[in-house]
Amino acid sequence: MHLTAIILTYNESAHIADCIESVRFADKILVFDSYSTDDTVAIAKGCHAEVIQRKFDDYAGQRNAALDAVAGQTDWVLFVDADERITTEQELEIREKIELPDYVGWRIPRHNYIFGVLTKGAGWFPDYQTRLLRVGLVQYDPTRQVHEVVELDGLEGTLDNPLIHYNYRDLAHFVSKQRQYVAYDAKILFEQGIHPKFRNFILQPLRQFYWRFVTLAGYQDRLHGLKLSLLMAWYEFRKYWILRNLWRGK
Repeated sequence: MHLTAIILTYNESAHIADCIESVRFADKILVFDSYSTDDTVAIAKGCHAEVIQRKFDDYAGQRNAALDAVAGQTDWVLFVDADERITTEQELEIREKIELPDYVGWRIPRHNYIFGVLTKGAGWFPDYQTRLLRVGLVQYDPTRQVHEVVELDGLEGTLDNPLIHYNYRDLAHFVSKQRQYVAYDAKILFEQGIHPKFRNFILQPLRQFYWRFVTLAGYQDRLHGLKLSLLMAWYEFRKYWILRNLWRGK
């Protein structure tokens, strides 16, 4: 089975070389770039990866375009983000799994390093990502522009070995990403016709905190887990505040 590793990039010069090295076991490496303004493309070409550039519309559209680009050239694709790394143990498992005829997709657990700390509670592990896909039998739901969802025409399995994800460098990076996510989530609620109620501003953040810190065992990461659970509770509040402003704007 022929395997192509696909790395989506935009201004990933700090990560791209190490990411490419971690997927050297693939038969082909494709960097699918959104017209980076830094040295990402030059570094990728220097690492002997193929580069295709496409203007970014949304994540689902970008991944579907990448799948179309390799259609008829490969049997399987492995999507890896530039800040992720494939381990040696995972490499062997991937090669084994793509030989199984009954599966069209495999989800992969992730070890998330947040602010440089391996985070196993508060919902960041196992953090399954369906990234190993049989070409021609999968596509991404075009309506899910963020937190994209892959649709499989067949069975999905689960790998045992986690990939490494260097997630959220620092608090500023975390805040930037969460602002994007909650704005998108608020827009979805708005389009569904949901009006925020006063209790949402109190109960939803409390529920988010309890879910992260207690149900999803954020407490096992101690102060780090407490900090993340509180941050996620705050952004749950922000989601409803943005939703309120959307209705006021209308």
